[in-house]
Amino acid sequence: MPLTLTTLGTASPHPRPGRPCSGYLVSGGGAEVWVDAGPGTFAELQRHTDPARLTAIWISHLHADHCADLLAAVYGLAYGGLTPAEPVAVYAPAGCGRRIAGFLGRSDTGFLDPFVEFRTLEDGHEARLGGLVLTSRAVVHDTEAYGLRAECGGKVLAYSGDTGPCEPLAELARDADLFLCEADIDRHREGEQVHLTPEDAGAYAREARAGELLVTHVGPTLTPEAATDRAAAAFGGRASTAREGDVRTV
Repeated sequence: MPLTLTTLGTASPHPRPGRPCSGYLVSGGGAEVWVDAGPGTFAELQRHTDPARLTAIWISHLHADHCADLLAAVYGLAYGGLTPAEPVAVYAPAGCGRRIAGFLGRSDTGFLDPFVEFRTLEDGHEARLGGLVLTSRAVVHDTEAYGLRAECGGKVLAYSGDTGPCEPLAELARDADLFLCEADIDRHREGEQVHLTPEDAGAYAREARAGELLVTHVGPTLTPEAATDRAAAAFGGRASTAREGDVRTV
């Protein structure tokens, strides 16, 4: 299976009609991984695969626009007839499982063990899922957050998650065939470095020598098209806009 990226949602910071928040399906090497579970993406995921067949779920950070639909997924796996043959691994920052259990009125996650297995991310964490290798790198945000590097069959997909400018981002995206990168804000506010501008996204793609830049997670002060144009100018290479329902082979 080649390395493919399916865009489930791109909106920030809340879902909009026809545009869920951040979520992607990464497939390759016999594995299927739901990357980020923003509101609205669990329904979109079901257009492309059976959630019970997921190899893993990977969550970049615990802000609601990247993880809230994990609750819907867990509820579906546990009570909605989507029971997996074995527990689905959920790679996420510490405390993710407790949040889900608390939402369901429980103080621990043990009752979810037949359905999901929570595994804590850390900088440099590596998961080998069949022929797909996922490597997590800590990035700078206003909470614990990770970017992702997915490798399969000699192809590389890099995903920024939510991040401000930081050196690990360039390392994460180094020589990636496709760099999926946020461009949330129009400009930086003084003293705040928790998201990227389109120019930041383009500059990091250029520094990393990425093959293609795919712009996502564009906030309400920009249009996706305008953000992509600005990022492309800074990149000087091929850039496009992530759109819901798009499926591309890396």
